[in-house]
Amino acid sequence: MTNDIGASAAALPIAPGEWVLDPFHSSVNFTIRHFGIAKVRGRFTGFETELHVGRRAEDVRVSATIDLSSIDTGNTDRDAHVRASDLLDVGKRPTMAFRSKRVSGEGEDWTMEGELTIGDVTRPVALAVEFGGLVDVPMGGNRHAGFEATGEIRRSEFGLDFAPGLLGEVVKIQLDMQFVEPEPAGA
Repeated sequence: MTNDIGASAAALPIAPGEWVLDPFHSSVNFTIRHFGIAKVRGRFTGFETELHVGRRAEDVRVSATIDLSSIDTGNTDRDAHVRASDLLDVGKRPTMAFRSKRVSGEGEDWTMEGELTIGDVTRPVALAVEFGGLVDVPMGGNRHAGFEATGEIRRSEFGLDFAPGLLGEVVKIQLDMQFVEPEPAGA
């Protein structure tokens, strides 16, 4: 269960500043049902994420842009078909973008509410966020923070209602993100 965080700077588990994505230890994954009987798992390999941490939870801002043409389900023929005009139509919808609106929580369990845009459709989305912790990188590197965010969207709400019965309506999202702590002010 999450609670709103008060104004206490100590309530946030990570330092204020512009955290930098570690793309080599981060991933954007999804799962969708096929014929209603099996799951197809995939990922997007092209994405950018920005994390601004303020002194309070209401000052936290997250934005992400995902290149939809970078889909990888482990099958090149299927990936080409998903990119095509009868499915994702990456020519018309090249990216998916997320912008946070509100962050709340405590300890390891957080909720991030925001807006997800695919093509010209924007809908509210809530993600459950688990704070994995902080670690000092050996040999003098900056600290890293880890997060897992999970949620789901309904394809039809974004105008992606192609192939009903073949593909499930619900797409489950799993984001594993690692960020690098900013240099302290005056360092």
